[in-house]
Amino acid sequence: MSDKREDVEGGVMKMYSDSAPEIENLYERSYINHIAWSILVMAIGMIIWLCIALINAENQRNALMTKQCADPVFKGEIDNKCLRLVHSREHWWQHIGYALTHVKPE
Repeated sequence: MSDKREDVEGGVMKMYSDSAPEIENLYERSYINHIAWSILVMAIGMIIWLCIALINAENQRNALMTKQCADPVFKGEIDNKCLRLVHSREHWWQHIGYALTHVKPE
C-alpha cells in the first residue's frame, strides 16, 4: 500500500513541479528597440519643428512680397512689430503648401 501511496504522491509532486514557472521566463522581457523608437520620436519632433519654422518664414516672406508691413512713417522701411504679428494668409497649411510647391524664386 505504501508503494501505491508513494506513486500517487510522486505523481502529484511531479504535476506541481511541472506547473512551476521557469526562472528564465519569470520576468517579462521587453524586445522593443528603445534606441530606434527614440530616434523616430526625435525625427518626428524635428520635422514638426522644421514645419513651424517654414510656416513662419513663408508668412514673413509673403508679407514682405505683398508689402503688408510697410512702415507708415518712414517710406521704404519695414515695420518689425507688424512683421512678427502679421498673418499674410488665412491658414498655416497654405504657407506650407506654397513653400513646398515653389522651391525656386520666381
